Amino acid sequence: MLTLLTYPAAFGLFSGSPFCVKAAYMLELSGQSWQRSDMLDPRKMPHRKLPVLRTRERLMPDSDTIRHWLESQGANFDQGLSDIQKGQSRALIRMAEDHLYFQMVADRWCNDQVWPHLRDTFFHEIPRFARGFVSGSIRKSVIKGLDMHGVTRFSEVERLDRVEQDLTAITAFLWQSPFLMGERPTSADLSVAPILAAIRATPVRTELRRRIERDQVLSDYIDRVDQAIVLK
Repeated sequence: MLTLLTYPAAFGLFSGSPFCVKAAYMLELSGQSWQRSDMLDPRKMPHRKLPVLRTRERLMPDSDTIRHWLESQGANFDQGLSDIQKGQSRALIRMAEDHLYFQMVADRWCNDQVWPHLRDTFFHEIPRFARGFVSGSIRKSVIKGLDMHGVTRFSEVERLDRVEQDLTAITAFLWQSPFLMGERPTSADLSVAPILAAIRATPVRTELRRRIERDQVLSDYIDRVDQAIVLK
């Protein structure tokens, strides 16, 4: 049986990481027999991050690598899509994972109101006397990475404006069909929906979270994907 090494459930979601949710969605749709194994410290994992898929042969890091392996085993997440639709799907995935995701991270890790919830959820295994120091050091590293990425060099108004453009693009697809590429979930949904769901699950009602909550199209879409692919 395959084992998905994943961050634990958090804020009402299957995992605190949308990439772990993505991997779980793919496993569920692939028809493979699988189980989850939760962990909080991925430092001994390949790439030092999660998700990781344990097969009989090896530990396989990264949700995209997991996707390629599942497809090599017979899964087809984009069955019936044209080449143009597959190109659109790839663009949506990259927009969500390489831009929208980092806006979500900034909204959480840089916000002093959100941070205590993250600290006590993601670092609860660390003894309380050391938790503040260890988690604070990791927080500084994350914020430094966001600055190098460029996300935190914009004001909040500028960041929300950039997010708005992403959300407008996503919504344009959903006016046409219940899922991004048609009548059933495909690879684009497996990336986009978990990131939107994570934004909506932020433990403080930030302006970004409220933006998703107020949007009936996007909120219904998140729920539709979750209902279409029921995770264990």
